Amino acid sequence: MKQTPQDLEKIAAFTLEDYDRRAEDFWEGTRGHDVSQNVATMLQYIEGERPFRLLDFGCGPGRDLMVFAKLGHIAIGLEGAPRFAAMARAHSGCEVWRQDFLKLDLPENHFDGVFANATLFHVPSQELPRVLLELHACLKPGGVLFSSNPHGRNEEGWSRGSYGAYHDLEAWRRYLSAAGFAELTHYYRPTGQPRERQPWLASVWRREARGPRP
Repeated sequence: MKQTPQDLEKIAAFTLEDYDRRAEDFWEGTRGHDVSQNVATMLQYIEGERPFRLLDFGCGPGRDLMVFAKLGHIAIGLEGAPRFAAMARAHSGCEVWRQDFLKLDLPENHFDGVFANATLFHVPSQELPRVLLELHACLKPGGVLFSSNPHGRNEEGWSRGSYGAYHDLEAWRRYLSAAGFAELTHYYRPTGQPRERQPWLASVWRREARGPRP
């Protein structure tokens, strides 16, 4: 079913409220997670001179912003949940933009990399093509998008207070290719486990010069 503007407003509002309500618990539960593989994988594909200009898309309380800043990069966070945004600023010292994923206002040709770790799956499938085009436009030509999402069989809906869309690899490839990205690599996490115990699909994409497909 096609979602109305009112439906989309509710999806964004309720999901952000859910994260805001459990902000402290979320920080304590995730601050020690090791996502160094994801950070290193994105950075290795970015071309050009360091420091890189990076957007942490859905930065949460700022764990990964802190990593990028310590590595010497120019990192900006984007976060819709008010408490997360305030925590990210305090923890990282970085600039953080308060923006809803469905109402983005991004500069064009600005970033070397976009790091979307456990965030893009919150975008309803209906809106995903538009959001990906906006991320494509904010990257410099040849810039890199990293994403990591819980994968599934292309189902979507509500789960424990937040909305999610759980794409398989082939569906994810179709969305990204249509938005003008070329796949660089993908892998499942955590490493060293059988697939049924690897809930996360990570992938890296380069902004193609030709632009999105018509």
